Amino acid sequence: MADTPQTPGNPAAGRPLSPHMTIYRWPATMMTSITHRITGVGLSLGILILAWWLIAISNGPDGWNAFHAVMNTPPGLLVLFGIAWALGYHLLSGLRHLAWDLGYGFDKKLSERNSVLIFGLSFLVAAGIFVLVWTGHAGYLQ
Repeated sequence: MADTPQTPGNPAAGRPLSPHMTIYRWPATMMTSITHRITGVGLSLGILILAWWLIAISNGPDGWNAFHAVMNTPPGLLVLFGIAWALGYHLLSGLRHLAWDLGYGFDKKLSERNSVLIFGLSFLVAAGIFVLVWTGHAGYLQ
């Protein structure tokens, strides 16, 4: 066995390395768990926008127009869509966690499928919210 040079950056040259992010495949359940936490934080920040909206409404037309001028821009609409998506995602993921607490859905294939399904359905929920509000069918524009 040949000696491998011991260097400060590589004390055990020749030994196998642990899996790296570039070769490790993240399971869908892990992605949904991480995303559930991120959307929880996002919803906490989204409450600030909700509070701004409520304060703007209470300040009359000038306050509402200031809020509307910011949120009716493409970045503002993107933020609102992100909040709607986070709400839908967190709700669906929370229901999955409730099912797990009751002992359902632990099969690996079922769990992976449900994880992918949650991502897809959450975008449909967010799009549905936006369509209802945008078309005025949610009572928002009446």
